[in-house]
Amino acid sequence: MLLRKYMSLLGVGSAMIDLILPKETYKKGELINGYFYIKGGTIEQKLKRIECDLVLLNQKTGEEKVLDTAMVLSSKQINSEEDSQVSFTFKLPEDIPCSSETISYRFKTKLTFNKGVESKDQDIIQVI
Repeated sequence: MLLRKYMSLLGVGSAMIDLILPKETYKKGELINGYFYIKGGTIEQKLKRIECDLVLLNQKTGEEKVLDTAMVLSSKQINSEEDSQVSFTFKLPEDIPCSSETISYRFKTKLTFNKGVESKDQDIIQVI
């Protein structure tokens, strides 16, 4: 048991997060409703927060820019192998450029625990 605890602190067997979205293409200003799917690891872990950044990537310059962040603070305990869902709602800005060959968007999600490493996820979306 002690070995599993230390392994999860290093990221082996830690809880994982996945942002589940209903589709990949959205209009400017659209309200996105999805959820964070959290899969418990080999031991129980206490959640600290979920951060989800909307990131614009300019392929021409290589610049990444965080446009907005959704954050969920939590003190929930995720038990070993437990499945959990947390609602996600995000309104896309009205004034962002449409996706193109040079402009792309993604949600970068990070699950932070009181102890241990972070779990990360990335979901590409298209803005029309």
